[in-house]
This record gives sequence, C-alpha cells and structure tokens, in this order.
Amino acid sequence: MRIAVVGGYGVGLTMMTPRFPDAGETLLGGRFFDAHGGKGSNQAVGAARLGAEVSLLTAVGTDRYGAGAAELWDGEGVDHAAVPSLDTSTMVGVIVVESTGENRIIIANGALDGLGVDHVEAFASSIAASDVLLVSLETPVDVAAAALATAHESGVTTILNPAPAVEIPDEIWAYVDIVTPNATEAQLLAGATGADGLDVASIIEALHSRSGATVVATLGGDGALICGSEGSQRVPAVEVADIKDTTGAGDAFNAALAVAIAGGLDLADAVRMATYAGAHAVTVEGVVPSLPTMEALAAMGYER
Repeated sequence: MRIAVVGGYGVGLTMMTPRFPDAGETLLGGRFFDAHGGKGSNQAVGAARLGAEVSLLTAVGTDRYGAGAAELWDGEGVDHAAVPSLDTSTMVGVIVVESTGENRIIIANGALDGLGVDHVEAFASSIAASDVLLVSLETPVDVAAAALATAHESGVTTILNPAPAVEIPDEIWAYVDIVTPNATEAQLLAGATGADGLDVASIIEALHSRSGATVVATLGGDGALICGSEGSQRVPAVEVADIKDTTGAGDAFNAALAVAIAGGLDLADAVRMATYAGAHAVTVEGVVPSLPTMEALAAMGYER
C-alpha cells in the first residue's frame, strides 16, 4: 500500500489561561504546550501507523520547528525527501484557550505560502507510484490542484479532504474521485447548487451532483454518509465511552480511508475502518498521540 500525501505541517503553540487578558494586561498562571500539527503531516503519520508506505509533500522553514518535523517523520517512517526547507518560518498557530473552552487563534502560514507547483512537479514520481493520493487544503489551492491533476493523469485514486474550508474552482472536480467534507464543509462546497435550507443528506447529494465525485461526509456521532453514482449509504459511528479530544478525528479518518482503499477494500468497508480510526482518535488527548495503529483498531473491536 503506497500513499502520497499533500498538505500542511505546522506547530500549535497553545496557552491555557483562566481568562483572556485585556489590552496591555499581563496575566500569570497560564499553562503552555506545543504540538506537531498540520493536516498533511497528521494524515501522513496516520497512514504510516496503519501500515502504508507514505510519501509527504509539504513545506517547512529553516527553524527548529522544521527540524522537529523531520524528526517526527523519521520516527514514524514517513518519506519526506520532497519536503522543501524554505528560508522562512514553519507554519505556526498561536492558540489561547480560556477556562470556559473559548479560544482565539492566530496562524502564520510561513513556509506553506512558498509551496508551489514546481514542488508538485518534483513530487510527481511519488504520486504516480502511489495507490492513493490524499490532499488537504492548507497549501495554496493551485498546489492541491496540480497534485490532484498529476494523480488523475497517472490513474491514481484521489481523495480530497476539503479542510480548511475554502472555495474550490470547478475545474478541480474533474480530478477528484472521493471528497471527504464534514457537514459544514459540505454546505460551503455545495453552496453553488442552492443548498441553503436543505438537510444534511440533501446537501451531500447536492455536492455529489455539483462535483461528480463520490462524497464521504463525516458527521460526528451520526457516523458517515456515502453518496455516489449508485445512491447513498449510511455507515454508523463507532460508540466510545469517554470522549477526551475530537481534534484529530478527521485526520485519523482520512488517513485510514486512504489506507483501506489502497489495501483493496470496497468503499463501504473502507469507510467503516475509517470510522473506527476516528473513534479511536477522540479517546486520546492530542492529535499525533491519538492516531491509531491497526492493533489499536483491533482492540476497539474492528475486524476486516
């Protein structure tokens, strides 16, 4: 199973605080931690943990965060030979979280803004040698489009995880086999079809009609909904007793979906495996720690 991943890498710098400071005010008593992030990197690590050979295209800066990314990928067995180290900062998100759970986030894209179509061209052989290409949208849209087009031309199955949610040019859809929005992203992507006021299932059908791609929509506790040329199918959620952190669920789901498809499962069975991966992720705090192995899925009751 060979997976190529195109997406973002960044570091989350999180400060937990009793309350947000007023302008000019300094507060004591905060709690700080940092963590690896970025959808592309998370999904690459997730696919590698599930047994795939993974190649990643993202961009990092010439700083300690870029060096830390390389250490992560080396430790997880992710091929990052194509990742450029650009003369700028690695993407960073500064996150301030109040005791109420409300948060404020500032993101500096840094090196990701320097990722270009020329880097995709250098990565083309890795894409062509893969069973599945998994793309998210933290990179410039033209980078995502070029990667999807390259895979399509090589006969590689393409999965677009449309996150963060941005407007996608219509011409990109010709290169997308499977799109994996959550309910909010599906609403945005289907907007051009007059989806306002429709229920979730109708929105997903509208997105399929607009895009021509098979839609695998993630619906949290309602599981997933597949909508394609042969109609719609609901895949139930996997129940968990203790939800600790939902942050990594989408990345775990997409990584597992790509691995399952690359491994020859039909789509419904692939989505079922992905729901187990997403369920595992919500039981563990932090994104990278929550990404499961096949052994972890089996411990939850998953059987292929």
